[in-house]
Amino acid sequence: MIVAQTLLISGTDTEIGKTAVTSALLSYWLKYRQHERTAVFKPLQSGPGDREWYTSTFDLQQSPESVNTLYYEHPLAPPLAAEQAGKEIDLAPVWMALQSLQSQFDWVFVEGLGSLGSPITHELTVADIARDWKLPIVLVVPIRLGCIGQAVAHVALAQQSQLDIKGIILNSDHSLSLAEIRQWAPVNMIQSLTHTPVLGIMPYLSDPANQEQLAHAASNLDLEALASFRYAL
Repeated sequence: MIVAQTLLISGTDTEIGKTAVTSALLSYWLKYRQHERTAVFKPLQSGPGDREWYTSTFDLQQSPESVNTLYYEHPLAPPLAAEQAGKEIDLAPVWMALQSLQSQFDWVFVEGLGSLGSPITHELTVADIARDWKLPIVLVVPIRLGCIGQAVAHVALAQQSQLDIKGIILNSDHSLSLAEIRQWAPVNMIQSLTHTPVLGIMPYLSDPANQEQLAHAASNLDLEALASFRYAL
């Protein structure tokens, strides 16, 4: 049985634009591909932020409860946030929630936490979960000094973990000139060093809640490269 096309939006660090890229993809699908039922999923969240953003900003086709499964009050790495709350992380409900969304929707955009190397438990990282759950990945890389090395290191981790990395999206988290973008994030060099396609550049948006602008930004990305059918076992 064919289940939803599922995409993990990961990144090279925290606060580098994963939510912006996920929001752009979600806006595009909700506006231009309305014949495809689309969901967003934040498996684990520490501290307020993303789940509140998605449920308040978008007219989702899913229940608010289905956006996020595990939530911890303290804005720390999940294993540490769980310890602060006197709890242990059980990923079984998260996997079941993802499977439920995959059975109901055509697309599920999964926003990861932190980077591919960020801990989910004391034993598992985001990369481990992506491998075990067979999640194709888009890597969000912020356009700033040092981003080339971050891209190379994270693609190497993805390859080491045998992940299906669809490509890199460069994100402008503040207003940048074309010259700055070319100096800090030269597309040809990043593609040559990582052997991974750059799917496009996410521009800085002064109003991150403007869904028209978000959808337009996504339309300039190589969206065809994101398609990856998954089959239920």
